[in-house]
Amino acid sequence: MNMQEAAERADAMLDTTFSSIKPQVNWAHGPTTAGSCDLSRRRTVMTVISEDRRGSFLGVVERSWRSQGYRITDVNKSKKFPAIFAKTSDGFGISLTIGGEGQAFFEVATPCVTESKVSDPTATPNGPSYEGVYPLPRPNVRSKFWSSSGPAE
Repeated sequence: MNMQEAAERADAMLDTTFSSIKPQVNWAHGPTTAGSCDLSRRRTVMTVISEDRRGSFLGVVERSWRSQGYRITDVNKSKKFPAIFAKTSDGFGISLTIGGEGQAFFEVATPCVTESKVSDPTATPNGPSYEGVYPLPRPNVRSKFWSSSGPAE
């Protein structure tokens, strides 16, 4: 597998993860970074995930990852900044971390692969792309479900 193929696999992992999140959240591409034989693809959620919904959000993602055969390697149970980390059988790492203002960050890190040129991701964000903007703004989309406080109805 070369770096482009690994990037495409990482993108597919992110696509599948985001398709499992209901109701959907808005997201934008984060930066792609490449090392000498590996790379990371990132997506930043632009929907505010309230403190009351963070556990549900992580639960949806964890169930999706387990259903795909990913092994959960670590969980940070912080109420304010929770995170979950998993690995595939072929060495790809995937993570979800919650940062300031309830912003969720997804990252897929590839194993070491053959060096090659890597194209930008082809998936279209379901909101503003913020192309050329770094760092991305804090979450600025409100969801009736993910951004609300109190128990889920």
